[in-house]
Amino acid sequence: MFTGIVRERGSIASIEPQADSIRFEIAAPETASALAVGDSVSVSGACLTATAVTDGSFSVTAVPETLSRTTLGRLVAGGEVNLEPALHAGDALGGHFVQGHVDAVGRIASMEEGRVWVEASREVLRYCVEKGSITVDGVSLTIAALRADAFEVALIPHTLEVTTLGALELGDEVNLEVDVLAKYVEKLIDRDTVSG
Repeated sequence: MFTGIVRERGSIASIEPQADSIRFEIAAPETASALAVGDSVSVSGACLTATAVTDGSFSVTAVPETLSRTTLGRLVAGGEVNLEPALHAGDALGGHFVQGHVDAVGRIASMEEGRVWVEASREVLRYCVEKGSITVDGVSLTIAALRADAFEVALIPHTLEVTTLGALELGDEVNLEVDVLAKYVEKLIDRDTVSG
């Protein structure tokens, strides 16, 4: 479980394609110092497992399911990713409940003075509400507005500075995770409708 509050930007130190997966080594001193092998870490919104930890870096492997649902397969050496270690009991919940289970990939449709429109599928937009939460590349954000094919978020200077969102350009793809609470509400309503 995560909160969508990015703790560090990591740099892709190496990429090693394997049979049907990709192993990434990520240079991130602060995050690596808090990880042990087997720990979960959010990498640009995708929950992955640390498979090796060294002084200043750690490694993770993205399997086919992850690669098919996220932008991780398009990462390049030297590129940056948003990082957040998993919550521990007693940690502050600064953003919202984030699972690290990416629902879909969205696309940056427009950017102007910190306001960004992200094109998304109907499957994502059905769970979006104005002033609700959404995770974009691992960052917990508030939805400012909605239209039929996209949602808008406002990015404060701090977010632009400490996350990879400050480097986004038109057409860039981003990992999206909707608020899991919306999914549970939908499931409960559907169950009540079927049984009622």
